[in-house]
Amino acid sequence: MNDIGIKGISRINQDISANKPDKAGGSNDDFMGVLKNSIEKVNKLQLDADHASQELLLGKDTNIHQVMIAVEKANLSFQLMMQVRNKVISAYEEMMRVQV
Repeated sequence: MNDIGIKGISRINQDISANKPDKAGGSNDDFMGVLKNSIEKVNKLQLDADHASQELLLGKDTNIHQVMIAVEKANLSFQLMMQVRNKVISAYEEMMRVQV
């Protein structure tokens, strides 16, 4: 299960490193865009897990293993998102404490 979290972190790192600076020193895709894209991916995993759970409860899907994997992926991605959010807030608060 930790392998899924590590792959998620690797994907985020790849997304961030893929944004090469342009001539003006900015990036092709801003930080807000990367965050928005990551949140949308987490939301999709949550919706997929919910759909898989409902299919299992209705008797349409009998593969409980796939349902549990989908639920765990959604859970791990949500936990990772919350940790990233906490780090961003912590960094913002630290920057606000810096005196100019």
